[in-house]
Amino acid sequence: MMNPNLIGNLVYLYLSDIEAGNPTDAPEFLIKATAKLLQESGGRNWLPIIVKMLGKDHYQVIGNSFVYAVAQEANLERVWCVIADDKDETAFLAQVLAREQTPQINLCTANREEIIAGFRFLSEPPNAPLKGVKLDVAINLIAEAKDRKYWQDFAPITKLKCGITKTKLDALKKVFYLQPEPLPPDGLPGDLKKMKLDQLRQMAKQRGIPVTTKMTKTALLQALQAHPNDA
Repeated sequence: MMNPNLIGNLVYLYLSDIEAGNPTDAPEFLIKATAKLLQESGGRNWLPIIVKMLGKDHYQVIGNSFVYAVAQEANLERVWCVIADDKDETAFLAQVLAREQTPQINLCTANREEIIAGFRFLSEPPNAPLKGVKLDVAINLIAEAKDRKYWQDFAPITKLKCGITKTKLDALKKVFYLQPEPLPPDGLPGDLKKMKLDQLRQMAKQRGIPVTTKMTKTALLQALQAHPNDA
């Protein structure tokens, strides 16, 4: 059982007591070259490995897996580590802080500044999938989409005519996810009533509500109100 008094402590552990977590994707050259530099500099990893306890004298890497790989390559006997708790969110945060994972933002509730930052991040790498998309136009249309808070998937973005086609949607999933607000059971929010017919039809389809081309706007609103939280 984990000793809560150890959480957050900097400790000097035997490398043999630590097992790997998610492996680093760093090139072999970087691991070997850094390991040599580490050996020549005294063998102390000044950047600690983040670990969680699995048992007595038994730990697992949850963050800074590159440092762990370098320590193994350098044949270190002991390494500096910070002991974290065993929560999944702690491991994910450790990996985000170590730049081993990319944090994501809920596009359903993201503000304009967050959307701008996400799109700039996606457009920076060479040959980025969003190259050619007019970012200002796309950001404005997405930020102002009245039904964004209810999106179940990214498909409605292709209807905004913002230059993001179906083939580009996967790129957005690198930094955005969708966690829509449920429709209130006691009625529909006013902004739904202002939506266009095709937007309501798309939302109904996303919620698994049978839709026909002959359905009027009133009928679609009634169907959405009858199934407010269907996914």
